[in-house]
Amino acid sequence: MHRFSSDDVSIAYIDESPDAGAGEPIVLVHGFASSHAVNWVNPGWVKTLLADGRRVVALDNRGHGASDKPHDPAAYASDVMAQDVRRLMDHLGIARADVMGYSMGARITAHLALANPERVRSALLGGLGIHLVQGVGLPLGIADAMEASSLADLTDPMQRMFRAFADQNRSDLQALAACIRGSRQTLTPEQVGSIRLPVLVSVGTKDPVAGDPHALADLIPGAEAFDIPGRDHNLAVGDKAHKQAVLDYLKRRP
Repeated sequence: MHRFSSDDVSIAYIDESPDAGAGEPIVLVHGFASSHAVNWVNPGWVKTLLADGRRVVALDNRGHGASDKPHDPAAYASDVMAQDVRRLMDHLGIARADVMGYSMGARITAHLALANPERVRSALLGGLGIHLVQGVGLPLGIADAMEASSLADLTDPMQRMFRAFADQNRSDLQALAACIRGSRQTLTPEQVGSIRLPVLVSVGTKDPVAGDPHALADLIPGAEAFDIPGRDHNLAVGDKAHKQAVLDYLKRRP
């Protein structure tokens, strides 16, 4: 992996191309308690996008993977994390790219599209629907789950799911708790409606976390929604139908 400094926070990333820097760039932004490897490499996204002839850039968000892990919730505001993505593009000399985020990464992508629309060719929002507007991210109880003594102390199914996922990835639990508490920013319907670039919203049909993708797409001029059939929040990420929908969208978007 490579590293760069984003406002004094060390961010780890990969930059892969089918042929020495060739290919239209796409930047991948992973979800909470995940990493570039767990979200994008292991489910086959990087391989799929490279095979489609694209330059693939994927970062470990602050607090995750091999990047620095601040313990201050203020370090995880969605607009702050969006600027990590923008600075990475600056660092790599990428003027404009398709940006795909999943779950928390989709929230970050939306904030980037709002703040720096000239840098985003299209926004591919996975695992996040109308809760971008009507919700503030994962329940605060997930932060409490990160701070529990062990998984065995938890009984709530969602708390157990995220704590087990964090433990599996050997995460910095205090950083993840700070991330949950600091990244709880919504966008208003007016802000979402002001996004004037190609947007695809993809959510699993069995996902109770994301909210309705069609309701969000309806607020964004020209946006499209895709239902990932039969998938919950976790399994929707690497779903074959999801991948094909993204590839098809990338081929027809302006």
